[in-house]
Amino acid sequence: MVSSTASAVDPDSPTEFEYWESDGLVWGSYTGDTVIQGRFVGTREGEQVLISYVHALKAGGTAAGRSSSRVETGEDGLLRLVEEFSFDGDDTPHVSVCAEVAG
Repeated sequence: MVSSTASAVDPDSPTEFEYWESDGLVWGSYTGDTVIQGRFVGTREGEQVLISYVHALKAGGTAAGRSSSRVETGEDGLLRLVEEFSFDGDDTPHVSVCAEVAG
């Protein structure tokens, strides 16, 4: 994760996501920054990814919600996800950006 309106992103320990996909089904996990462990599942149609997520927070408790991401290809050829999301029980819209790490 390179930016988020929901929290400050720690550049030394940003939240890192792993995505998998098969026949339009998307799932994965994430950890880092304010999250101990998170999971998500959803679908992809074209350049849009819709997921539901839940994670355990380092500060205690859990958070869950839904998101809609737009898949973009950067000038470097790596993928970026521009995600609009909200937490269950809070209608505040948030935006985050995740960038693929070359590997």
